[in-house]
Amino acid sequence: MGLTKQYLRYTASALFGVIASQKGNIIYVTLRGEKGRYVAVPACEHVFIWDTRKGEKVLILQGLKQEVTSLCPSPDGLHLAVGYEDGSIRVFSLLSGEGNVTFNGHKASVTTLQYDQLGGRLVSGSKDTDVIVWDVINESGLYRLRGHKDAVTQALFLREKNLLVTSGKDTLVKWWDLDTQHCFKTLVGHRTEVWGLAFVSQEKRLITGAADSELRVWNITYIQEATDPNEPESKKSKGSPAAAEKTSEVDETSALDEMLEERLLRCNKAGSIMRAGRDRVVTLATDRTGRILACHGTDSVLEVFCVLTEDEICKKMEKKMRKAKKKAKLKSEEEKEEPEGSVEMSLQEEIQRVTSIKASAKIKSFDLILSPKGELKATLLLQNNTIESYILNPSAQVPQVVRASKITIGGHRSDVRTLAFSSDNIAVLSAAAESVKIWNRSTLQCIRTMACEYALCSLFVPGDRQIIIGTKTGKLQLYDLASGSLLETLAAHDGALWSISLSPDQRGFVTGGADKCVKFWDFELVKDENSTQKRLSVKQTRILQLDEDVLCVRYSPNQKLLAVSLLDCTVKIFYTDTLKFFLSLYGHKLPVLCMDISYDGALIATGSADRNVKIWGLDFGDCHRSLFAHDDSVMTLQFVHKSHLFFTAGKDHKIKQWDADKFEHIQTLEGHHQEVWCLALSPNGDYIVSSSHDKSLRLWERTREPLILEEEREMQREAEYEESVAKEEQPVVAGETQGETGLAGKKTIETVKAAERIMEAIELYREETAKLKEHQAICKAAGKEVKRPGHNIPSGV
Repeated sequence: MGLTKQYLRYTASALFGVIASQKGNIIYVTLRGEKGRYVAVPACEHVFIWDTRKGEKVLILQGLKQEVTSLCPSPDGLHLAVGYEDGSIRVFSLLSGEGNVTFNGHKASVTTLQYDQLGGRLVSGSKDTDVIVWDVINESGLYRLRGHKDAVTQALFLREKNLLVTSGKDTLVKWWDLDTQHCFKTLVGHRTEVWGLAFVSQEKRLITGAADSELRVWNITYIQEATDPNEPESKKSKGSPAAAEKTSEVDETSALDEMLEERLLRCNKAGSIMRAGRDRVVTLATDRTGRILACHGTDSVLEVFCVLTEDEICKKMEKKMRKAKKKAKLKSEEEKEEPEGSVEMSLQEEIQRVTSIKASAKIKSFDLILSPKGELKATLLLQNNTIESYILNPSAQVPQVVRASKITIGGHRSDVRTLAFSSDNIAVLSAAAESVKIWNRSTLQCIRTMACEYALCSLFVPGDRQIIIGTKTGKLQLYDLASGSLLETLAAHDGALWSISLSPDQRGFVTGGADKCVKFWDFELVKDENSTQKRLSVKQTRILQLDEDVLCVRYSPNQKLLAVSLLDCTVKIFYTDTLKFFLSLYGHKLPVLCMDISYDGALIATGSADRNVKIWGLDFGDCHRSLFAHDDSVMTLQFVHKSHLFFTAGKDHKIKQWDADKFEHIQTLEGHHQEVWCLALSPNGDYIVSSSHDKSLRLWERTREPLILEEEREMQREAEYEESVAKEEQPVVAGETQGETGLAGKKTIETVKAAERIMEAIELYREETAKLKEHQAICKAAGKEVKRPGHNIPSGV
């Protein structure tokens, strides 16, 4: 038996380039005894805790695979509840950074989390329309509340009462009595989705934000006297017992519902506060004291309101009364009438607009904290991978908003569209629409940031002291890394400069653009105007005119051939010296977006928007094999140095490794949560860097662990089976209706395995019991004393 070919496994090494993800919310956390300094933000599947004063990452709460969608700190500040895309919830300790508790109950992503006043219970709302209340101390689910017809957007506990209020995209706000797990009141005054809830004025007012520019305010009246539900019925039924029995059950239940609602609270609309923004409310929240209310829409403006206390309202009323009396007295003296003394406070006077905070980009979420001195701190999570902190004094006559800090250096503002490794495998180049960054691979620190135009392709100049960027406007930008300055900008193409390839002799490079041209460039030294020394520059030497837009260009390793991918779905091969046509590779149904040539020049692999990868021979241009590679467009492809293994990445969020000799899929690297735009392999093949639409850069490392394909396939089949078992729907019992309460747990592969273990234990118990009875019968027949053989029965049964 021949020895099978061994491959080495690539594993995820690090996540960097992301400051905060967009799906979750930002919150202040108490760390090292300090409040208002540290913020927790979602970062793909992890949670990063940033020091806003220093702009440094101080703690990482490690996640598993799913993206973080919701965060909530415990009232004591020691724990952090984290909700994930798959519906699971983990509670982390902020002291150790470890996830102590895991809750599984939701079938879709968690949209909201909230602790009660003591921190013993946690409520979660999800896109699966369910609300679940969890017991944090016993690490178990208490009950599931059903009633919403669309995703739950917010859930809040009341501090003094055992009540819960929830809002959803079904336009409803529901009140739940947690003693009876019953929805006793539904507010139906909204015409659009309700996106946010907030309690103010010591929970005597509820403010709701919907998909319009109106913040609706509701007055809450708590009824202290708990009346007996049977008492009104006894007063009503004055006739004979036979007449009382004739009352229908429907009337009784409706009357009980009305009495329960009236027994707990009354909720009436008090009015509305108009926002400046015309779009929907994205986040509506108050600070911990409930004194400051803030909200924002889909724009970059955070509107801040101040809720007056009862003492302040009384003082204002007295002042208003004095003015009204004075005015009425003057009027009565003129008209000889008695003064009237009726003065009312308007809603706009009780909830006053303080100011608006204008952020540098669209706001995704925010958090507030009001210091004992009256200073308000607001931290904003922005859409462009930035965290900003602002300070203002809401009690001032004209509040001045001051930006205290801004965390930007750890990532790009937009998606990274090109990556490159230096020749020594140490430096990584990443370029986006606004900047180029150089990262140290070992420390993952950003060591250079340089402003640029929209970058599409890049390379390190031989020597690793300069870099070249190709832009969307067709320009070539040459940067010096030592000084971080732009040396030269050349107008290379009339359209987008899609691809750049360094020549194997390292004396020049070739570019291809949307102007249907392939241009050849050589490096040269020119005299610098600012100094006596010479500096690097480039000059154009030749041009190759084609009939279609050029999408990708690649040199063969011996520099004899040049491969050009065109918009007509073909790849043309030319001789480099004479630029004569050699081969045409046709077969893709959509344009070839990426390609690469193996180190020995024998194979060329092409990846297309038709989701296929084709492997061709460069000698005759014959297609060796066509592989269905990804579930969406193949965005990037690169061979591993000194081998016929290559990597592809696609819009299906996956990176895959292939063997071009055996035409086999070797390994899938999963981790990105959005489309993967590009990847770069280090020259020695030990590292991969990839970038994605989720703003993250991921580093993958080749380990010494051998990868056996048969075992890999078996593990993949097991994972698929476990996933299918966990997703199976619960059997519906005939005649059974789904009530508004239910069990908190859900079917997972762990619960299935636990149930199987219990069934095995029960079966073993039955077998041992049968053996015991048989033994007793034999002993009885023989007339011997019966001894119980209990040593065979497991102790846990």
